[in-house]
Amino acid sequence: MSFPLQPIDPRDQRLPALPPDATFDFAAVLAGRASSQHTQRAYARWVDRYLEDMAGLEPTTGPDRMRRMRNLPLAALLPAMSPSSLRAWLGRLAEEGQGKQGLTQARAALVTLAQLLSEAGWIDDYTSAAIGNVRAPAAEDGQRPGRWLSLEQLRQLMRAAEAIANSDAQRARNRVAMSMLCTMALRREELADARWSDLSTQNGRPVLLVHGKGSKAVYVDVPAVVVDALQTWLSYVTPKKGSPLIRRIWRGGHVADYGLSTDALWRIVNAAADEAGLGLVSPHDLRRSVAGALQLSGVPIDTISRLLRHSNVAVTERYLSKLPQQNEGAVLMADLLDF
Repeated sequence: MSFPLQPIDPRDQRLPALPPDATFDFAAVLAGRASSQHTQRAYARWVDRYLEDMAGLEPTTGPDRMRRMRNLPLAALLPAMSPSSLRAWLGRLAEEGQGKQGLTQARAALVTLAQLLSEAGWIDDYTSAAIGNVRAPAAEDGQRPGRWLSLEQLRQLMRAAEAIANSDAQRARNRVAMSMLCTMALRREELADARWSDLSTQNGRPVLLVHGKGSKAVYVDVPAVVVDALQTWLSYVTPKKGSPLIRRIWRGGHVADYGLSTDALWRIVNAAADEAGLGLVSPHDLRRSVAGALQLSGVPIDTISRLLRHSNVAVTERYLSKLPQQNEGAVLMADLLDF
């Protein structure tokens, strides 16, 4: 008796049976794939968002998110790990106005997760490869343009950050966070990473060792306004070796031992901007505004480049060229017409 030969379907791979309480330690395996702490946190944010949007789980933040990343629930995750689901999710993000960088990072987070799940034997190689073939949609249309705040708007934002506080400790913490963002051009990930041990005095100058992208660490001078804010903040915290500079504060005013998440920093900036009547402002808008203000005041580009911690001046030139430059030709023409 003969049997007709059937082609082997690459998807027909024997995968282990899934226990109902099975979990996957994404945080542990990701550390070996993505060396940058910034990348690891960003991937965790996107995976958490994916679980919220595509698996119906509640969103998490801070320590709860890291606990989830160490115990991803496979029963909820695996049914959503498909190229069609990823493509639909990326389309949703694009419709929300997510920018090109965000879409690219969101895709990379899920592709990396798929690869790691495949290596662990939880999904087949065919599915992992198909997910890897999904491309991020174009993001030029609908992308939110960056804000460039004036010096007075930055002052308003710093005052508003203190005004929205509901305790003296929170007021001191917000003053530190906002003054550092508005003067030192820190990324929110860099501020969340900052430790008391990163502060020191070099050649008589107070400096902060900033842990930037790509595992780069650069000393940045700390201005007097930040030093004053830190002195006040010290009334509410007891620095320990390796302890975070910016911390969460509970509703009753108790200062937590762990640091403030990047999402929480985003919320502080947004709440302060709303209080100041400035509309939507992101933490990166403050970094952009610092660079723009320095450029307008005639500060040499190499000084701006060092503050932004760019790899070279050419990167800074491209960065500054993307700022919404003054384009007043129409106003001048109206003046010529005497309108």
